[in-house]
Amino acid sequence: MKLIDLLDTLKNHPDRSIEMILPTGESVPAHFHVTEVGHVQKRFVDCGGTLRSSTSCVLQVWVANDLEHRLDTTKLTKIIDKGLGLFDNQQIPVEIEYEHGVVSQYPVQDIEADDRGLVFKLTSKHTACLAPDKCRIDLNVVSACSGPGCC
Repeated sequence: MKLIDLLDTLKNHPDRSIEMILPTGESVPAHFHVTEVGHVQKRFVDCGGTLRSSTSCVLQVWVANDLEHRLDTTKLTKIIDKGLGLFDNQQIPVEIEYEHGVVSQYPVQDIEADDRGLVFKLTSKHTACLAPDKCRIDLNVVSACSGPGCC
C-alpha cells in the first residue's frame, strides 16, 4: 500500500479503531502506539553489481503496558501528518516496524473496513537474488547461487 492510499483510507474513516494483523494471523495488541514515522531510503549494490535504491514510509509500532491506550484513525492521521515533510513523494510503500520476538518490517498489503474499524493486513518481506540472469539462477527453483563471482 502506498502512503497516499493509506492517508486517503484513514481520512475516509475518521475516529475508527485500528487492528493490525500479522502475516501469522496474530493481531498486534490493541493498545499499540505509533512511535515513529520514518522516511527510509536504502541504496545498495546487488550481487550482479547494479546500483539500486528503494524508499519507504516506515511506521514504528510499539506496545507498552498501558492497556487502555487506543490509537484511532484520526490520531494516526495526525501522527503521519507531522511527518509528511520528510517525504517528497507520497507514492511510496508503507511498512509497519514491529517487535514480536525480533524487530521486523511488514509491508501493509491491504486495509479492510469492517464494523469494528479498519483492519491492516500485513504481509512478509522476502529476500531474493536481484541479478538472476548474471547469477544463472532460475527463480522458479530455490537454490544457492551457482554463478562465478555471484552471491
